[in-house]
This record gives sequence, C-alpha cells and structure tokens, in this order.
Amino acid sequence: MGAAELSARSFPDPRFARHAPLLALVEPRLPAGELAHDRDHLARVYHWAILLAPEAGADPDLCGATALVHDLVFVPKDSVDRAQGGERSAAAAGETLAACGYAEADIGAIADAVRTSSWSRGLAPVNPIGVVLQDADRLDAIGAVGLMRNLACAQYMSRADRPGRFYHREDPLAASGRALDDRLHAVDHCFAKLLKLASGMKLPSAQAEARRRHAFLEAFLAELAREI
Repeated sequence: MGAAELSARSFPDPRFARHAPLLALVEPRLPAGELAHDRDHLARVYHWAILLAPEAGADPDLCGATALVHDLVFVPKDSVDRAQGGERSAAAAGETLAACGYAEADIGAIADAVRTSSWSRGLAPVNPIGVVLQDADRLDAIGAVGLMRNLACAQYMSRADRPGRFYHREDPLAASGRALDDRLHAVDHCFAKLLKLASGMKLPSAQAEARRRHAFLEAFLAELAREI
C-alpha cells in the first residue's frame, strides 16, 4: 500500500502530526450512545475535509483539525438550543487546539469555520476552511450514511412521553403540505433539511458527490412510498 493510499485509509491521517493528539482529546467528549455523532462521523467528515481542502485553497492540516473539533460540544437535535452547537463547539475548541500546538491565528480561523457550520443557523462561511467544513459535514447528512444517521437521531430523540415514528401515518411524504415535525417523524427530516443540502454545496467535488447522494435519498423515498 502506497503512502497516499495509507493516508486515505488512516484516521487520523499520518501526514498531519497534530491530528492524533487532537483526536485523543476530542474522542472522550463524544456523546455516548449517539450514533449520528460518533467517531465514525468525525472520520468521514475529516477525510472529506482533507480531500476538499485543495479545491478551496485551504490548508488541509487546518481543515482536518476543524473537522475533528466541529462537534466538540454536543447539543441534542430536540433541544431548544439545537442551533447553538456550532457556536458552543467554536468557543470550546480554542483550549483543545492550543494544547496540540495550533497558533492563535489558526485557532481563530478554525473557530470561525466551526461557528458558521450549523445548517440550522443559516450562516455563510467566512473563510475557506468554513467552506470546506460546511460541504464535508453536510455530505455526511445525505446519501446512505445520512439516512442511517437520520434514523439514529430519531431513535435517540424518541421518549416514553413523546415516542417518535419513522413517518407520519396519514401523510408519510408530506404530500398535503402539512407542517413538518422532524423531532417526531424521521422522514420529515428529509424534507425539512436533507433534500435541500445538495443545492447548497460550494466545491466541485462536493457538488458531484452530493448529486449522487441526493439521488439515493429520492430513490429511497420513492421505494418507501411503494412499500407503505
């Protein structure tokens, strides 16, 4: 296996010496039992961030570090503070990044990227690292893996006093134009967010991959309609 292949398969990438100690600090802070925001999610976003960095003219070392800290503070999707995850992770990232040798200016750029990463807040990236993080993180929300993450979130949010469902029983694909409730119905999240992500990708490779994953989601919903 060549060096390039090894880097592509390794997490973290051995070309970036600071990423391993950074991951060691981040991993204990991942939410226990929350499959949508686990180590594998970090790995997927991380690899896409490094892949996309050259297209954005960004430093892959900084892009990889940004991916590692982008979910440093977990806010459940059914929390009233749902949109504050990026802001809180950005605020918490500085000390962790500094401990791994990142300079103050780089920490500021990474924090800005994380702060604007949340889809719920609708903020535009303010630097190339932010462009990379938005595309990399949003790719992980669509396609087959995005569908699995959506169902994992739905299960995590389901409570005895407010049990969730896979879909609305009378109108599973929201054909009537009813109000969506993605805290209660997992499929509603496809219409509230996931099917909107592909059109917002900024980098060419992310756009191409998003189109493919978007088509998968559309095919899944068509099959679901046939089965139920």
